[in-house]
Amino acid sequence: MKIGNTELNGRVILAPMAGVTDSAFRAVCARFGAAAVVTEMVSAKALHYKDRRTPELMRLRAEEHPAGIQLFGSEPEILAEAAKRCLDYGPDFIDLNMGCPMPKIVNNGSGSALMKTPELCGEIVAAVKAAVPVPVTVKMRKGWDSASVNAVEVARICEQAGADAIAVHGRTRAQLYTPPADWEIIRRVKEAVRIPVVGNGDVCTPADAAHMLEQTGCDAVMVGRAALGNPWVFQQINAALSEQPQILPPPGLFERLTVMARHIEALCEDKGERRGMSEARKHVGWYLKGLRGAASLRRMAGQLSTKEDFKELLRAAILAQQEHS
Repeated sequence: MKIGNTELNGRVILAPMAGVTDSAFRAVCARFGAAAVVTEMVSAKALHYKDRRTPELMRLRAEEHPAGIQLFGSEPEILAEAAKRCLDYGPDFIDLNMGCPMPKIVNNGSGSALMKTPELCGEIVAAVKAAVPVPVTVKMRKGWDSASVNAVEVARICEQAGADAIAVHGRTRAQLYTPPADWEIIRRVKEAVRIPVVGNGDVCTPADAAHMLEQTGCDAVMVGRAALGNPWVFQQINAALSEQPQILPPPGLFERLTVMARHIEALCEDKGERRGMSEARKHVGWYLKGLRGAASLRRMAGQLSTKEDFKELLRAAILAQQEHS
């Protein structure tokens, strides 16, 4: 699959997730086979007003590429200006958020609220496409609600405006994340446009990825929540989709704890020990899921404040498994 002139080595992409897909996490997922990664969403207006903390969201490690920076906003000229600023950070593509369902985003007319005005979606794509030399992609939903399922219409408009690829989440804004994703709408979008289409929603296992690709004809799949504490999911999906399909076993205890430790170390390098350990709490909880003694270990994870706390947790995790072996 190619996004514009950027070639992807694989068919599974890390979905952008606010508060989760920072540089440390993206690098881990790339290491385990994510064909591309996308940043947390970046406010075009925050860039316009030179917010001091926003650049942190756009910093990309060398090992993350191919990587896209995702922008959200509702004003074509502001988004075009923001896209130009993104170029300083070396993204392989610019991704436009037309799918976020969160109230604080849609109440400002951004995210999935854009799908209520398809013409504006096209204007945004055209403005950003004219402003930057890198490919421009769009992430959208099925529609705003069940009465306005318009992903096919919006996809066609975005393609005509110059979009290089489209990712479709098979739920409406009203559905948020709970009901099963509608893969049929992904198939309909794929049939309606000529550019690559990425399917998103309910891809948790290698079997899910294979079924989505088969049922929708999409060019790649996007994995979000299934990667939390489980970057190996990319490796497993890649193995299952290879010319000689393989079923890879889940990681052993040592690998799981080693990868977790490297991830948390990178998090602290980026954000400092205090903030890094605070943000590590949720990641550690995800990594520990399914381990023996996970409940007490997660309680320890919820109180992490220092690197020494983290070392204690690692020791406790190893002891807990040894006691049950």
